[in-house]
Amino acid sequence: MEIRWKSSERRAEIIRLLESRRKETMANLAYYFNVSIRTICYDITILTASHPIETVKGKGGCVRLMYGTGIFQNILSEEHQNFLLRIAISLDLDDKTLMHSLLQAYGSKRNMERISAVIL
Repeated sequence: MEIRWKSSERRAEIIRLLESRRKETMANLAYYFNVSIRTICYDITILTASHPIETVKGKGGCVRLMYGTGIFQNILSEEHQNFLLRIAISLDLDDKTLMHSLLQAYGSKRNMERISAVIL
């Protein structure tokens, strides 16, 4: 069964996706929500009134949250990341997968290779 998104739900999910993925194309968003690119463009126009969203045109074009807005600041310190990596070794596969997603979302990009090597 296909999910039918309300516009407010779709817009909230767009923000969530942009926060986790950093950027996304209009075409990918349209495919994900099973709506037209025009609908996504309208959603982005509405969202820019209350969120720091920008569109990049041309080759490599995308929709993204503006850099320097504080949204991309990592929540976990190096010490927190190291602690989570130490305890990840003792987790079962499902918990390791969850830990990996948490560290990807809230950890430092420079630690991603080390995180993947330890957890996966």
